[in-house]
Amino acid sequence: MIIDGKNKILGRIASFAAKKALEGEKVEIINCEEIIITGNKKMSLKKFKERRDRGDPHKGPYYPRMSDRIVRRAIRGMLPYKQEKGKVAFSKIKCFIGTPKGMEEVIKLETRPIRTKDFLRIKQISNFLGAKTNGR
Repeated sequence: MIIDGKNKILGRIASFAAKKALEGEKVEIINCEEIIITGNKKMSLKKFKERRDRGDPHKGPYYPRMSDRIVRRAIRGMLPYKQEKGKVAFSKIKCFIGTPKGMEEVIKLETRPIRTKDFLRIKQISNFLGAKTNGR
């Protein structure tokens, strides 16, 4: 199953992908940098910065900077990833920046239109955290 994340809300995609992975399907999410987080921009950036700065760089907890890894981490939070079934489900999830070649069969995830003007894209959060996007 391939899901296009463009202009979709992160929590809704993450819960859908987690449920499908627990059912045994392979889930691939493309355009992860275009996924949206709604809410106050300053508060969202502050929350992600606090998550990134928490802990020790040698011991953890580690929080990702890249947009595909941020989405994957959000999906992990909706899985029982410490149990065996959660580990198996989490291994079936792949996230991509942009659209890789050969992914034409995109599943249209039906969501309500976004009614708020106050939102951030994962790309903006990733750049704020200091991701090096030029190398990819």
